Amino acid sequence: MYAIIKNGGKQYKVQEGDVLSLDKLSLDPEATIEIKEVLAVNAGELKMGAPYVDGAVVTAEVISEGRDKKVTIFKKRRRKDSKVKRGFRRDHTRVRITKIAA
Repeated sequence: MYAIIKNGGKQYKVQEGDVLSLDKLSLDPEATIEIKEVLAVNAGELKMGAPYVDGAVVTAEVISEGRDKKVTIFKKRRRKDSKVKRGFRRDHTRVRITKIAA
């Protein structure tokens, strides 16, 4: 059984027991969250939402919060002596999917 959920403008395919990194949610560790933005659920038969599946909920447990590795953005325009180097570290919340109810 799997579900496709939406969080932070991105879509994730999840199963029970999966660990994934979502955008920062500002929650304490071991807190539980319910994600109601479920786009599709497959439990032997695929249910598609328009845009969300009615009554479908994905329950997750917060593991930790932190920051990802630094991503470096480097832009260069050739022959113009123009270059920009930037970087950022994304804040994230790691969660474990505990239950998918459709």
